[in-house]
Amino acid sequence: MTSLPINVLVCDDVSDSGLQPLRDAGFALEKKTGLAPDALREAIRDCDGLIVRSETKVTAELMDAAKKLRVIGRAGVGVDNIDVAARRHVASW
Repeated sequence: MTSLPINVLVCDDVSDSGLQPLRDAGFALEKKTGLAPDALREAIRDCDGLIVRSETKVTAELMDAAKKLRVIGRAGVGVDNIDVAARRHVASW
């Protein structure tokens, strides 16, 4: 039985060398930076994970659009761009 890949959207500029360990572990990464809010909501719809830095604002509305979202990774320090209070929207939190 083959398991489905874990789809992760990378929304901000993260170096390829920083993402390589995830690729090596079998994660399916899609890097799309600079997306407008509507395009971001569409891109995250079927993603299991999201990686951001400081540019992307992760709102409750964005989390609601991502029905399969299980984890949000923040490359950098702090979570001021992530609506932590809305974490109830993420299934595994």
